[in-house]
Amino acid sequence: MYVTLEPCAHQGRQPPCVEAILEAGISRVVIASEDPSEKAAGRGPGILRDGGVEVEFAAGEEASAARLLNQPFRKHARTGLPLVTLKLAMSLDGRTATAPGDSPWISGERSRELVHRWRAESDAIAAGIGTVLADDPLLTARAPNARQPIRVVFDRQARLPLDSQLLRTLNQAPVLVVVAPEANASHLRKAGAEVLVADSIAAALADLGRRGIASLFLEGGRTLATAFQAADQLDETRTFIAPVLLGAGPDAPRGGGADAGGPRTEAQPPPAGPPAVATGPARRSALSHSIEQVGDDVLIAARFKEW
Repeated sequence: MYVTLEPCAHQGRQPPCVEAILEAGISRVVIASEDPSEKAAGRGPGILRDGGVEVEFAAGEEASAARLLNQPFRKHARTGLPLVTLKLAMSLDGRTATAPGDSPWISGERSRELVHRWRAESDAIAAGIGTVLADDPLLTARAPNARQPIRVVFDRQARLPLDSQLLRTLNQAPVLVVVAPEANASHLRKAGAEVLVADSIAAALADLGRRGIASLFLEGGRTLATAFQAADQLDETRTFIAPVLLGAGPDAPRGGGADAGGPRTEAQPPPAGPPAVATGPARRSALSHSIEQVGDDVLIAARFKEW
């Protein structure tokens, strides 16, 4: 038997894997990566060896690929925090938002289809309140048979409108609003949203991790992206570069077509950032990166941490 993660020896949502392997009479198990969680951490392979099973751990490219495949699980097991992936879309002249009245989309159709697949693979998807006020997004995964992630809004002052698409579609997926301790969010609770009170991004991520969220997909909002970078909480980035020029103009608050449902027409207050952040190094080099073409766009995927 070849497995990507070491077989478990504890009772979780399913019975222990090692029991099934021993009962099946399998004589050799090749494991691509170890399980770093406290409940596992080598127990399964030990029990298999005691039961007469030959156990081998893979090395090289296979082991590396398995670790990368399991990054959300591995980070959550080691730190209790979700893996954070930032998605961006920009034009050739570096713009990340379109002008008011223009199409909200920067990236092409095939890129947007890929983003919906990424959403469905994530436990939670997040946007800043500036993007939500500007674009009124749904933040759902619109793909065949897609599971819906929890939708998270970083909203210090609890300004999420009660008539927003997020709150009007609570039957499709839950909404969690991250607010500052001083914010009055009683109206959001009454509307059916869950409210998370946190004074920093680190505190918010710790709470999300305790809820079992192992992967967080960030979309929409330069303020939010900058805050996560400053707090050193970005694990991966996925950036689409579209073959368009958008020219001069304000680069906020629109989110580059993260999930636009059309701009809101009432006057908007200035965007509010996420909870207070720590100051971190401004420049970071990726551990690894890849470049591929998606339709007319170029996708640069970069990994800044490995777990």
